[in-house]
Parts: sequence; structure tokens; C-alpha cells
Amino acid sequence: MIAAIKPAGANTRGLLAYLYGPGRHDEHLDPHIVAGFAMLGMPDPGRDENATLTALARHLDAPVALRNSEFGKRVTDHVWHCPVRAAPEDRFLSDAEWGEIAQRIVAAAGIDPAGDDMACRWIAVRHADDHIHILATTVREDGRRPKLHDSGIRIGNTCREIEKNYGLRQLNKGDRTATRAPTQAEMHKAKRLGWEQTSRAWLQDRIRAAIPHATTAEELLAYLEAGDVVVKPRCGPSGDLIGYSVGRPGDLNKDGEQIYHPGGKIAPDLTLPKLKARLEAGTPEEYPTARRNRPGTPWQHATEALDTFSYEISGTGEGADARGQAQIAALGELIEATAQAAPAELRAELRTAARAFAHAQRSQIRAEHHTATTLRAAARDLVNAGTGKDGSPLAVLLSALIWSAILAEGWHTARSHAQQAAAARQSVQHLQAAYDQAAAPQLTALAQRQPNPDTRATLANDVRAAIPDHATRILADPDWPALATVLADAEAGGHKPLQLLKEAAEQRELHTASQPARVLLGRIQHTNRNPAPNRRAEAARLRSPVIGTSRAVQADTLPPAAPNPQSEAPGWRRGR
Repeated sequence: MIAAIKPAGANTRGLLAYLYGPGRHDEHLDPHIVAGFAMLGMPDPGRDENATLTALARHLDAPVALRNSEFGKRVTDHVWHCPVRAAPEDRFLSDAEWGEIAQRIVAAAGIDPAGDDMACRWIAVRHADDHIHILATTVREDGRRPKLHDSGIRIGNTCREIEKNYGLRQLNKGDRTATRAPTQAEMHKAKRLGWEQTSRAWLQDRIRAAIPHATTAEELLAYLEAGDVVVKPRCGPSGDLIGYSVGRPGDLNKDGEQIYHPGGKIAPDLTLPKLKARLEAGTPEEYPTARRNRPGTPWQHATEALDTFSYEISGTGEGADARGQAQIAALGELIEATAQAAPAELRAELRTAARAFAHAQRSQIRAEHHTATTLRAAARDLVNAGTGKDGSPLAVLLSALIWSAILAEGWHTARSHAQQAAAARQSVQHLQAAYDQAAAPQLTALAQRQPNPDTRATLANDVRAAIPDHATRILADPDWPALATVLADAEAGGHKPLQLLKEAAEQRELHTASQPARVLLGRIQHTNRNPAPNRRAEAARLRSPVIGTSRAVQADTLPPAAPNPQSEAPGWRRGR
């Protein structure tokens, strides 16, 4: 159940005309009052043909008129309007039930507290099956104004209780970190102009897309301005940036002037101070080009950056929550960067994933952004470097992003961040869809060159030994032939399949995985990119603790010792 308090108004009669009228699209049917203040004593214009909206408006406004006649400063913001809507799947609620719900909401808001004979005047009008409108005038019978501070939070808590009491769909409790819902006016304007998104939603997408491209707030605004966003910076007397507003081209007011939205009105984490804290937290690297020029693709570099995510997010001790929140915020930037760098056929799904994850990026916990510079640097490299055409590293990165988002969901759930957990869970669904699409050609190719039956049988025994609790599901998974190919390739590269399977299973739990073989495949492919340990070099290090570094380096450069065909050669043992 959603109760959305509208901005205060001044025209009681005008709002009544809308509530009792046909609606903007003839959607209002049988408007009538289902509840009202104790001394209403007025006929319902929806039930009595002799009753008028003007008389009802004057009755509701009576305390306002009396106050204005006695005090010099007139009250002009006295119309309180709160639509209350049930979910589409909720059962039908009778007039009596809607009336009880309205009573509880005005009591929670402070409009008409229980037992207060001097409370405000109000009515609840129903003109559809799934919602009501509560109209109140915010001057009490004793001439004082009601205490409405934080009324939205109290109403939200009451709605959660109502959902339980009436058996309705139960929504997550809010924590004041969500973006403001679009108004009816914003939605109608977007529809009229042929826009798929309202201006605030469109601007939020543009700002979040720009974050991986910038290291300072000034760079961020410059990037936005170079694109298709109208930017209005606010500077202090010293010339320093102290605020900003942005506008969508073509979004004009009635006088033809550009409409601007402050960052904090677009999303709580897009205020200038919060953007500065995020962008300027990391210390610039001395040689950033060295990072971009190291072997491997940007997809692989990003996957490597995610290797430490599970460790960082599961930390304990002082400051652990602040570090975890920073990691999740940076993870959102990496998902956004992946959406921008991905092939065209995957971008829509990944952008939806990034948009869904946006709420998971923020909570009431203040993030220590300087602890997440590795992920943030990976996101920046991803959008600034060519990604190549090989889809295999991208699929591996998407697999890592899925697991990271699952960890983020668990992190939020453990801290009772219900809305953030739901956002992460929704993002996982879209990341999974993108992974399935990206990995399909690769999985087909791997399955077509699966190892011979003897090798598969031996690898199946490795699966049973390494992951006994899930072995049956893994071997029955349609992607098992592809996983067997990856394990055989890894063994040919010097890795031990048994150890790879154990490590992959430890990195991600498999209870929630519907396709466990596919999950393991992504993790093992990432491990397989790294060379197998050089046993000769390691032995040299152990034998020479005093000489240490120089001898170890020399050992690394020596060719590996010839394997014993009876014990070391993977091809011989597997019969390939």
C-alpha cells in the first residue's frame, strides 16, 4: 500500500472538483466519501444531488477562514492531499475497510490524532476500486497548525501495519534513501512529449553514467555538459563549486524557461558533497597508464578487481560497515561501466541492471569511499579503454558481477536494509539475463569440444570429491559438458581440477544457483587465465630464505622441469 503526500495546496474547492470530476482520462467512477472527521455533518456531493462542492469546501475551510480573519498573516498552504493506493494484486477492499484505513493514516500523520477533539477537518473520497484520496485542511479547530514533521515516515510505518492486518501485499519499510516517486504532472508531461522517462529519471541515468568518467565534481559536470545535459553550476564568492542543478533539453516551464533539478532532488546520493566524497576519495596513481597497459583485457582486469570484493564486504570490526557500503557503491559504478562498454546487444539489459542496483548503492551507513578505489579504478578503465570482441572475458566478468550483487543483497539483508536488498536482488535477475546471452555462444563451443568419455568420467569423480553435496546437480546440469572442457583445459595449463573446483565452490555458495555448473565454469575460467604455480621457483624460494628475492626471480625465469609422465602430465592421466 502506497500513501503519497502531495505538496501543500491552497484551493480546496479545486481539489474537490478533481476528486468528484471524471478524471483526466474518464477513470473516476462513482466518487463518494468513505470517511471524514467526527463533526463532518455535511451531505456527500457524490450521494446527494442537492449537495455542492462549494458548500463542502467552505465547511472544510472554516477553521482556515477563522484564523485568517483573526491573524494578520494569512494561511495559504492549508490543503493537505494524500492518495492511498493498494497494489494491483491486492484483494478488493470495501468502503468500510477504506474508511478504517483512512482513519489510521490521518491519525499517524497528525491530521486527526486519536482522542483529539480539536483536530483538523478532513474527508476521504473514493472514486476507484484500488485507491482513495484523503483531503484535509491543516488548521485545527483551535486555530493552531498540526505537527506534520516526519509525517511521511509515520504514514509509511502505518501502511506496513495495514498490509499485515488486511492481508495485502507487504512492501519493504523505507529508510529515506529512495528517490522521490514521479508526480502525476511529471508522468503526464513525459507522455505528452513522447519521452519514455520523466526528466528526473532521465537525469539520474545520465549522472550515474558519467560518474565512471570523472575523478572530480568539476570533471563530472563538464562531462555532462559536453553531452546532452543542461548544467547550472553554483559557485561561491571564491569561485569554488558549492552546488549544481541539471536540466533536460526541452523540459521547459509555462514561460518557456529551462527547468533545473538540484542533484539531491534527483537522488539522495547525487548531492554535490556526496559526489565529491565518492569521486575525490582515491589518491591518483603515479602511473595510471601502466595499469591500463598490463596484459589482459579490461574485462579481465575488472574481474580481478572483484576478486577481493567478497573479502572486503564480509569484513568485521570497527568501520567494517562503512567499508562494505563503499564497496557496494563502487560495485554499482562497475555495473554501470560494464553496461557502457558491453556490446550493443547486451546494453539494454545491463543498463536495467545498473538502474535497479542504484538504490543498493546507498543506505543510512556513511561509506568510506577511499577504501574502494580498486573497483572504482577498474570501472574507469573499462569505460576509457577498448574492450575487444572476445565475449569470453565479458561472460566471466558478468558471472563475477552476479555473485558480487548476491553478496551485496546478503549484506543489506543482514542489516535490515529491505529496499536495498530488493534492489540488489532485482539487479541480479538482469545481470543473469545478460550473462546467459553473452555466454551462450561460448558454452555451445565448449560443449562441442568436450573431452572424451574417460576424461569426463575422471573429471566427474573430481566433482564428487570436491563438492559432494552438489555433485549430482552439477553433473545433471546441461552445462556440465562445457564445464568438463574448461576443467580439461585448465589441467592442460598446469592446474589441478580438484583444487579448482574446491576453490570455486568456496568463492560462491551453490545452494541458490539454479545452474551450478555454469556458476563454477565462470569462476574456473577466471582462475585458468592465471598461470599455474611454478613449483621449481617455489622450491628455490624455500631453499634460499637469506638470498630471497634475487634467487626467486631467477628461478621464475627458468623453464619448468619436465613432468613425470606417470604422475604429472595431465594429458597422459586423462587419456587425451
